[in-house]
Amino acid sequence: MPRFTQKQKQKQKKSHETDEAWLIPYADMLTLLLALFVVLFAMSEVDGKKFKKFSSAFHQQFTGGTGVLEHDAPIETPLGSSVADLQKKQKTAGEDAAYIQQVKNELQSLQTVQQRINAFITSKHYEQSLQTKLTENGLLITILDHALFDSGSAEVKKSAVKLGADLSQLLVTNPPRSITIAGHTDNIPIVTNRYQSNWELSAMRAINFMQILLENKQLSPKHLSASGYGEYRPTASNKTTNGQSKNRRVEVLILPKYNVKPNANVIK
Repeated sequence: MPRFTQKQKQKQKKSHETDEAWLIPYADMLTLLLALFVVLFAMSEVDGKKFKKFSSAFHQQFTGGTGVLEHDAPIETPLGSSVADLQKKQKTAGEDAAYIQQVKNELQSLQTVQQRINAFITSKHYEQSLQTKLTENGLLITILDHALFDSGSAEVKKSAVKLGADLSQLLVTNPPRSITIAGHTDNIPIVTNRYQSNWELSAMRAINFMQILLENKQLSPKHLSASGYGEYRPTASNKTTNGQSKNRRVEVLILPKYNVKPNANVIK
């Protein structure tokens, strides 16, 4: 068995200690990395209870006791939100409240217009020809075709010009709102040389009635538009004469300034 001198033993011991010296900083680095992971994970979850659970397990494993992390968890906020989240929610809630108030004002304004038009309909005995309805798209005024046009014609009847002029006065609002005029027909094929289809007939009816409305200079052309849907958006069955009569119509839609739905819980 080889014998080592005292000097060789000391050199060997020093070499062994040098070889193991790297373990201490390496262990410290692992500990710090694990601590950082725990902190980042807990902060990302923004859950105080989960943070305490992880930090407690961490310290029991590596130090055998409690530590700073167990007492320095983030302050818990309602619903597990951070302060930034709460500020964002408060801002959003304020914006939502302002928007809801705008919706209420808009719906109330459209209701006022609807009441005026309904009073006009009653006073002129147009109940069988004109109807109003507050929809999610705006205030809809439906005019059955017999009140405006002869069969197969897109020319507004002379007796209906006054109706259009009176209605145009009721469409004036402050601020001005966009208004669309849409023509609709039943599904009976049209038999005239002037119009090739119900689509063309419905479009020309909408345009001609829009021109009657625009004779009121208080209505700006930039706020009005016309379209024709022919037989493709019926409101009733075309299998009956009564249903066909309901489908032949012109619709005037007063658009709201905001996307709203007429909910009874909105307007108090």
